[in-house]
Amino acid sequence: MIIFGRDICGNLENSLRREWLVTNGTGSYACGTIAGANTRCYHGVLVAALQAPVARTLLVAKIDATAHLRGTPYQLDTNEWNDDTIDPHAYQWIESFHLAGSIPTWTFALAEAQLIKRLWMVHGHDTTFITYTHARSHDPIDLDLKVLITYRDHHNETQGDWMPSVALQPDGTTVRVDAFDGATPYFVKVARGKYTPIDHWYRHFKHRVETERGLDDVEDLYAAGTFRVTLPPGETIALVATTEEDAAPESAALDWQVALDAEQKRERALIVQSGLDQQPDWIQQLGLAADQFIVNRQFSGVEASAGAPSQPSTPAKASSPTVVGKTIIAGYHWFSDWGRDTMIALPGLCLTTNRYDVAKTILKTFAAFVDQGMLPNRFPDQGEQPEYNTVDATLWYFHAIDAVASATNDGSLVRELYPVLKDIIAWHVKGTRYQIHVDRDGLLYAGEPGAQLTWMDAKVDDWVVTPRIGKPVEINALWIHALRLMAKFAQHAGQADDVTVYLSRAEQATQSFQRRYWYSEGGYLYDVIDGPNGSDSSLRPNQLFALSLEPDLLTPEAARSVIEVCAQQLLTSYGMRSLAPTHEDYEGVFTGDRYARDGAYHQGTVWSWLIGPFVEAHYNVYHDRDTALNYLRPFAQHLNDLCAGSISEVFYGDAPHLPRGCVAQAWSVAEVLRMWVRLTSGD
Repeated sequence: MIIFGRDICGNLENSLRREWLVTNGTGSYACGTIAGANTRCYHGVLVAALQAPVARTLLVAKIDATAHLRGTPYQLDTNEWNDDTIDPHAYQWIESFHLAGSIPTWTFALAEAQLIKRLWMVHGHDTTFITYTHARSHDPIDLDLKVLITYRDHHNETQGDWMPSVALQPDGTTVRVDAFDGATPYFVKVARGKYTPIDHWYRHFKHRVETERGLDDVEDLYAAGTFRVTLPPGETIALVATTEEDAAPESAALDWQVALDAEQKRERALIVQSGLDQQPDWIQQLGLAADQFIVNRQFSGVEASAGAPSQPSTPAKASSPTVVGKTIIAGYHWFSDWGRDTMIALPGLCLTTNRYDVAKTILKTFAAFVDQGMLPNRFPDQGEQPEYNTVDATLWYFHAIDAVASATNDGSLVRELYPVLKDIIAWHVKGTRYQIHVDRDGLLYAGEPGAQLTWMDAKVDDWVVTPRIGKPVEINALWIHALRLMAKFAQHAGQADDVTVYLSRAEQATQSFQRRYWYSEGGYLYDVIDGPNGSDSSLRPNQLFALSLEPDLLTPEAARSVIEVCAQQLLTSYGMRSLAPTHEDYEGVFTGDRYARDGAYHQGTVWSWLIGPFVEAHYNVYHDRDTALNYLRPFAQHLNDLCAGSISEVFYGDAPHLPRGCVAQAWSVAEVLRMWVRLTSGD
């Protein structure tokens, strides 16, 4: 169990640093800090994906609660303001915070009374529950629940220059919000209590993390009103924020106790289904974290509405949504679903949790978007056409299909997708976008000026930080891997003639790889060959994929040398540095504005997902299970930092390796989980 006491909760900096996250399986989420202050533009009680899983729109930003016990007020939510003041200091009343499964739970000590707050979302619905339970005291507690709202894209900040329509419904306990004409209406409701309208903008909330990131950092929020509720000892009151008009707290389907029981039962079932119930608690927690990234993708029946001139345009909810597939959110808070991230993360998120049907659905979903032999790099957040600026997403697709087929012992998936895969190989041989083509040596060339095609894809305006034009080492390890898999797939598909073709291409590429990538002076592999300036000997972790995917690509001596050099220069407790500290372009910190951050993104910053290929490569070379597992154990402590219960995207290259980037990253969780399960299952 993830739990923090007063040493964390009662300290402002500690409690503002740590965040919580809940999701609903459609791309919607709720998140915030333990202290109760919103430190990011992404923090809110209800961030609804109005075109699942994108068009994520912040609706209900906060519920500022004040408890009154025998006339003494206790404010339960902290705020930071643009003049750098903190008011109120509600964190001082937090006795403890813990995750009950994935449900954030606060215990407030108010004199002799105890008040317990829980927050969760209803799976599959844009509905957030917040409950307050009076756990200790003989006197009733009066709760004032102030509703702070907005309506904006979750990447932006609200400037309060319009007036939402806020109307109390006839039941007297439900407020309907129409932010502007054409906006999706949403509702805030309680089972009982008295509502008092406020209709006032609170100005200049400060988002300190956005300040650090060099982005807009000040927000206005509209106070819709306050619900006053009297809470006798032992009783619970629920507040519901939802886009669903019929999601009334008193209804049988969404009674708070029914909803809580349903979510707890769902989480227990996930752990049992995954077979993780005998694993350590932190691995079980990662099993729940994995679930947060698997979401629906909506493809048709989408309508968009324009925003009012003074309000940022935000799509309305689809009038007749048609959900036809599954996908993986790359990271919270700002990433949508990316082809590369999805294919890399799929084995760890779906196969180690025994969600085979979900894995197959994701693979079939992406097959529908293959174009000119390429998978999309990403689906934009507002529903535009997919972008195809990637060379590796498509190659990781082969690996994911093989992983699913092997785990399920089901050849039907391969047979169904074989025509798509054959077409992909054909496009790569003859050439497709961005100069991606097979060269005379059988290796795959990719890249052109202004494009970023590998996972090291940072780009600021026209500056491609790590262009890697030519033949990147991991791309050709993936290419050889894909060709060898295609020979196997051809056998399953009954295409005997194709087997010889793919094996021949794989053998030519393998011989070229073994002859051309070895950098003898360093005892490791070139990062890129045949680039505009020749070969790049920068020491990067990309070479590890040659050993994790196809261990026989290198001699045993060369393989051990690669592991040793990468361990000495790149390995940290939380993953691999993206560039050796001895390189002149190394950046040891990841902070500052967009130029500073993207300039360091792949120039020394530690990537946690890369612990997976390192551990796999190490195990493939040394077959030392205990040592390999020890490389994963530091993440048990990390689950208590930044986003409780999940794994961050990146860390500083320099010690103490502070976590940064997305607070919860799909492939980070996936790779730690995948390798732990593989190593402990005896595989």
